[in-house]
Amino acid sequence: MTPRNLTPTRPPSAPGTPTALSATGLRKHYGRALALDGFDLEIARGTVHGLLGPNGAGKTTAVRCLTTLSSIDEGAATIDGIDVRQHPALVRERIGLVGQFHAVDEALTARQNLVLFARLSGLSKVRARSRADELLESFQLTDAADRAVSGFSGGMRRRLDISAGLVLTPAMLFLDEPTTGLDPRGRATVWQAVREIAAAGTTVLLTTQYLDEADQLASRISVMDHGRVVAEGSPSELKRRLGGDRVDAVIADAALLAQAADVIGRVAAAAASVDPDTRTITVEVADGAKALTPIVRELDLAGIAIDDLALRRPTLDEVFLHLTGQPGAADAAQQPAHEEAR
Repeated sequence: MTPRNLTPTRPPSAPGTPTALSATGLRKHYGRALALDGFDLEIARGTVHGLLGPNGAGKTTAVRCLTTLSSIDEGAATIDGIDVRQHPALVRERIGLVGQFHAVDEALTARQNLVLFARLSGLSKVRARSRADELLESFQLTDAADRAVSGFSGGMRRRLDISAGLVLTPAMLFLDEPTTGLDPRGRATVWQAVREIAAAGTTVLLTTQYLDEADQLASRISVMDHGRVVAEGSPSELKRRLGGDRVDAVIADAALLAQAADVIGRVAAAAASVDPDTRTITVEVADGAKALTPIVRELDLAGIAIDDLALRRPTLDEVFLHLTGQPGAADAAQQPAHEEAR
C-alpha cells in the first residue's frame, strides 16, 4: 500500500492542539449497570492508541459513545477539538469507524461498495469513483475490484471494511477488534494497513483482545476494566511495572538445584525461585543481558552444568492478567443485546 493515496479528501479543520481525542469522566448506564464508570482517555494526534480489556470491560461501549452511536450520560469528550455531546454531526464528519462486524454489502463488488460509501459521504459521482480507485490500489484490492465481496477471504473483507472507513480520510479512525477471526496472514495484512494509515496522518484508536497486536501497533496503550482505565503507558512502560528481566536456567542435575539457586541468587542479588519438575531456576534482574555472563561463569566455577539458559522479559499478557485478573462478564450482561451487536 502507498500512503500517498491516503491523503485527505477534505481538510480536517482541526484546532491547533496536539490532542486528537480527550475523554474525561465518561459514564454510561444500561439500567442499573454501569458500562462506563469514570472513563478517561487522551490520545495524541497521528498515533495508534491501543485500548485493551477483558470481555465486559466496556471497550465497545466506549467506542460507541465516542463515535456518537450511543449517548454519553455523564462526562465530557472531544474529538479533533469538537465536543462529542454538543456537536455530534460535526464529530461524525471527522471520524471513521470499522466495527467488529462487516459493514460492506456482500452482493456488491468491492468497487461498488466503495463508490456507495463515497456517495453516501457526499462525494460527487466522479470523485466517488476516483476515491474508490485510490483506496482499492492502496489496500491491494485492485485485482479483485469487480468481484462480489461474497467470494472474498476474511482478510480481504477486513481490508475493504477499513478502506470504506477511510473514504473521507478521517482525522480519527476507530478500529474495534479489526482482526477478530482472521488467520495470521490476514492479521499481518491489516497490521500493515494500520501502520500506513497512521503514517499518513490519521489517528487510530484500536480496541483488541490480541495483546501481541497492541504490542506491535500501538505507541501507547490504555487498559480497561469494569468501565474505566486502570493503567496507561507505552508497551515498554506497562511491562516495566511488573519488574525487570527474568533469567531462566535449566539445571542438568536435579540434585544440584538448591546449590544452583544459591549461586544464581547471589549473582543477581535477588531471591531465585525453583521449579523442581522442570529443573528450572528463575531470578529477576535489572538488566538481563548483563546478568547472563556472570551467571554462566559462577555456575561453571561451581561445577554446575546447565541444559538451557534464557532471558525473558515481561509480556503484555502478564501485564493484562496482573491488571485485570479474571475476564469480566460479557458485554451482553452490561447492555441490551441489540446494543452489543451493533
